[in-house]
Amino acid sequence: MEISKKARANLLIGFLITIFMVGLMLLDFSPLRTLEENLYDYRFKIRGAIKPPDNIVIAAIDEKSIGKLGRWPWSRDKLANLVERLADAGAEIIVFDIILSEKEKNDMMLAKSIGNAGNVILPVVFDIPVVHDTAQKTISSETVLTNNEFLVNSAFRSVANPEKFNKYNPIKANSVLLPVPKLISNAMTLGFINMFPDSDGTLRWEGLAIEYNGYIYPSVTLQAAAAYLGVPPEQVVLKATEGIQLGKRFIPTERWGRTLINYYGDEQTFRYVSISDILEKNINPEFIRGKIVLVGATAVGIYDLRVTPFSPAMPGIEKHASVITSILENKFIREASTGANLSILLLSGLLFSLLLTRVKAMSALRIAGLFLFLIFLSAYYIFTKNGIWINVAYPSINILLIFMGITAYNYATEEIYAKRIRKMFSNYVTTKIVDELIKNPDMAKLGGERREVTVLFSDIRGFTTFSEKYAPEEVVAILNEYLGAMTDVIFRWDGTLDKFVGDAIVAFWGAPRKQENHAELAVRCALDMISTLEGMQGKWQKEGKPVLDNGVGINSGIVIVGNIGAEGKKMDYTVIGDNVNLGSRVEGLTRKYGTHILVTGATLNMIRDKVLDGSLGHLLVRGLEKVIVKGKDQPVDIYEVKSVDPGLDSKITECEDTVTKCDEK
Repeated sequence: MEISKKARANLLIGFLITIFMVGLMLLDFSPLRTLEENLYDYRFKIRGAIKPPDNIVIAAIDEKSIGKLGRWPWSRDKLANLVERLADAGAEIIVFDIILSEKEKNDMMLAKSIGNAGNVILPVVFDIPVVHDTAQKTISSETVLTNNEFLVNSAFRSVANPEKFNKYNPIKANSVLLPVPKLISNAMTLGFINMFPDSDGTLRWEGLAIEYNGYIYPSVTLQAAAAYLGVPPEQVVLKATEGIQLGKRFIPTERWGRTLINYYGDEQTFRYVSISDILEKNINPEFIRGKIVLVGATAVGIYDLRVTPFSPAMPGIEKHASVITSILENKFIREASTGANLSILLLSGLLFSLLLTRVKAMSALRIAGLFLFLIFLSAYYIFTKNGIWINVAYPSINILLIFMGITAYNYATEEIYAKRIRKMFSNYVTTKIVDELIKNPDMAKLGGERREVTVLFSDIRGFTTFSEKYAPEEVVAILNEYLGAMTDVIFRWDGTLDKFVGDAIVAFWGAPRKQENHAELAVRCALDMISTLEGMQGKWQKEGKPVLDNGVGINSGIVIVGNIGAEGKKMDYTVIGDNVNLGSRVEGLTRKYGTHILVTGATLNMIRDKVLDGSLGHLLVRGLEKVIVKGKDQPVDIYEVKSVDPGLDSKITECEDTVTKCDEK
């Protein structure tokens, strides 16, 4: 199927815009990246909270505990009692989200409690000046230790495909902040608690691996999950740039060792217990038994609050809970590959462009809305069902840009086309028809085509003699008055004015707009022209001016209609063909028969019923002769049409069988 010039232009616009968006995606254009991150956050909000399992409990340093135990930080003997209470209650793993880096007199008491429990994981904090493209400073302190043997023992034991780090280095630290040595030596293991918010401050990624002094260290969340699952350190394998093999589980990461955080909900999604209630034994031990207990701050005044997709102020400890739970449940979120996102962008953009070439503006708007809806719905469905983050910012912006670009182009070209149509047809047809042609361009096929029409020829009788008797100025004045009045009549009956040939008028019906009743309109116009002329004749007599008379010939049939002439120089919208010539011959016969209106049998057959039922008024249609006109071999029936008094019924008489050869015109 041949594609129109407009359709090709629309496809080109869509293609160029899509390629432009592909370039922006490959460059990771920052504003669109930020937009996509915000749209990603909304997927969490629309999904809502998910009920987590009950194997994680948060021991909260909350307002209630601070009110009973005093302002934070507390002395180490209180923390030692906390560890003992949790161990006695049967906590499976105890994870601290508190940096215990400064020495205190009760350190030995806390170290002993940690050693007796045997299941305490302590945090460390690495100093990382720059994390990828985000300036992210972590806590630094003078109490920085390096090459600590306990720290080294917490590092990954196995790294697969380390050569891949030659291209994508893992996150590197300059220094590390450790708990006091007495506490470290009694801890089960260590894990870092660094957080990596995006440029807008929202925490979407969890770092699972950081390199420091030639070793790569796991996060506290990874350490907690491995310990709870009983996976020994030898089976925690870092696969460079791909993920982490945790026993039978595989945790996907991006090239720098970060994984997307699968948040389970807003704050208070996980089970909370106030530390003061634990110390006062106000809880059932079953609430703690066999659970991972995360010890951290939730009180607002301690300022361990993070911006997350769910909340602008979520306690950091609850982020840890979400990460650990997603590992335990093997529920991860993966970012779709660049190839997949590019494919979605290209396919949606090109398909949308193709569809827009076939519809009008309002339909295009609905299709654009449908595409956007499907893009967002599909992305949300895949996010919730498969845990895949598909980029929707680029394809959705691409759809909007294509829609605006193609709409703007079509509007501009339609304006040009409308001006062309208006210029071309304003001299031929009424403004009403011109406006209709602009709204429906297919009606105005600019090339030649076969069409059934009715043509009308009108000529002033004795115009040559008249022009010889009067001054040119008088001739032009009365001729202009006559032609102006006749043109108004033609337009009144929705006719197309073809041309003036001296004193002659050529008009037709059925093009450029199709008119099923074209024969009826032409006959009504002819009757109106004669009636109008009679009124003008009375006026001219009173003014002492010469009185003009005319004849009208009408024929119906198939003709060629379109723009004919010299391309780019002079073209006219006109009709040509045998049936046009026949109309001209019939008009010439009005002089022979001394009548005003003659129609052919072809025209009469189209209006016969309307004549007989009086729809056209009170008419007498009288068959004159079968005439062989110049250029024709077959005879043509010629009928006179004239109005009669309202008291008389309309009547049609047929032509005699006699055939007359006529050489008029």
